[in-house]
Amino acid sequence: QVQLVESGGGLVQPGGSLRLSCAASGFTFGSYAMSWLRQAPGKGFEWVSDISNGGGFTSYADSVKGRFAISRDNAKNTVYLQMNSLKPEDTAMYYCAKRTTAWTRRGVESVDLKGQGTQVTVSS
Repeated sequence: QVQLVESGGGLVQPGGSLRLSCAASGFTFGSYAMSWLRQAPGKGFEWVSDISNGGGFTSYADSVKGRFAISRDNAKNTVYLQMNSLKPEDTAMYYCAKRTTAWTRRGVESVDLKGQGTQVTVSS
C-alpha cells in the first residue's frame, strides 16, 4: 500500500522544539525527493522544506530557514523535520509529501502523494 504516515506533532510553548517523522511505504523511497507542507486553519497549503532523494540537497521556506531542519533515512524509509524556536505562526497541520522528481523543488506543485497530517500547535 502506497502511503505516508506522519507522527510527532503536539502542543508546544513558543520557543520550544518538536521533531516530526514520516514513514513511507509502497514505493521506492530513495528514488524521490520528499517535502514537508503545512496548512493553517482557513489557509491554503504552504511549502516548508524539501530534501533530495539522496539527502544531499535541502531547501527551506524563508519563514522557517535557520529554525527547521529536514533529514531522511533511506534505510528506514523515513523523513524527518526538526523544528526549533517554534513560533505561534508555525501552528498548522503538517504533511509530508512525495515529489514526482528526485531533486528538490520549491512550492506545493509536483507532489503526487501526501500523508494524513500531524497537528502542531504553538501556544503558551
